Amino acid sequence: MTHDMFHVMEWHNGDKAWAPFSQAEMGRRQEAVRAWMAGHDVDAALFTSGPAITHLSGWLCRDVGRNRGLVLTRTDGTTISAAIEGGRGWRQSLGGNLSYTDWRRDNYWRAVRQLTAGVRRLALEFDTVSLDFRRLLDAALPGVEMVDIAPFVRAMRRVKSCEEIALIRKGAMICDLGARAAVACIRPGVAEYQVAHAATEAMNLALAEAFPRVELPGGGAALQSGINTDGAQGSSTNKRILAGEILSLTCTLPLFGQVARLQRTLFCGKIDGAHLDIWHKNAAIHRRGLELIRPGAACAEIGEVLNDMYRSFGLIKRRSARVLSHHDGREDLGPELLPGMVVALEPMVMLPEGEPGAGGYRELDMVVVTEDGAEVLSALPFGPDHTFIG
Repeated sequence: MTHDMFHVMEWHNGDKAWAPFSQAEMGRRQEAVRAWMAGHDVDAALFTSGPAITHLSGWLCRDVGRNRGLVLTRTDGTTISAAIEGGRGWRQSLGGNLSYTDWRRDNYWRAVRQLTAGVRRLALEFDTVSLDFRRLLDAALPGVEMVDIAPFVRAMRRVKSCEEIALIRKGAMICDLGARAAVACIRPGVAEYQVAHAATEAMNLALAEAFPRVELPGGGAALQSGINTDGAQGSSTNKRILAGEILSLTCTLPLFGQVARLQRTLFCGKIDGAHLDIWHKNAAIHRRGLELIRPGAACAEIGEVLNDMYRSFGLIKRRSARVLSHHDGREDLGPELLPGMVVALEPMVMLPEGEPGAGGYRELDMVVVTEDGAEVLSALPFGPDHTFIG
């Protein structure tokens, strides 16, 4: 029996929390969606992906094994959060919030129905919902026509505002601090996770000091050594660093819906000629890529220029990923670079174990496309002349 239990309610526990973006900035984002809705005869939009919900409401929604959402109408914005999250959805978001409990399986859909009453056409992110979610949504809102808003949301997130760029710039500085802490810790015999821990602690300390309110742990670092460098997204292990090994350091900082990242190839102690040669070549490609980033540049053309360099070095078949991407890896860049974009330049090459120069080489810098050029956000140098640890 659940007749005497809460199912959907306004659990407004506490006051609205400090927010990193101004009311004007958050209002600008929501009004852009409303303008799209008006132009497409859409009555409301239901956002279900974490990036979109955070971008449009400010709520740092986490994966707690339950549905979440943000409903934007022509006049209001309301987040939908699971009651097990308490008042976070209310405190962090711009606008209202509904919480739903677990006492009935359909309580999330009750909240959706409550916020979309009378809607004829509902916008949805088609690329982030499962077939099961779509089936349940159609059953909850019979007769409502669904419209895909995902391409518009991706496009609006490509170009950053001044406030967003300022936040990403601060995040890049914190990633630099983490990388320098890692370098100070590296020596033969130290385990990968110990280096990653030192970098992460430095990043979290800087993060806590930089903002009035922030969720920790926020910063994260990973270090791979030797054969473990073959994957770009690997975790640190308890393997101990050996003298002469190739190292791959990554510092990543999720920051209020934005992401700052930094990646460097390093060597511990002596380095042989084959490794040094590959490292120089990948660094040269990275340097050339930084020179090519500018407003109006075609992304495909930048990729072709850098791939031609890989071909001239005999390394084209040792590549496994794109060189240029949106800074958080979640969105495409579109056909050309525009002022206000923040991109990640990440040339990487991997030679398998047993070959001369074996290992994964990667440098990653975040770059802001300006009105007349580009700004590299990291101050940490790269390449054999700078990141060889003797």
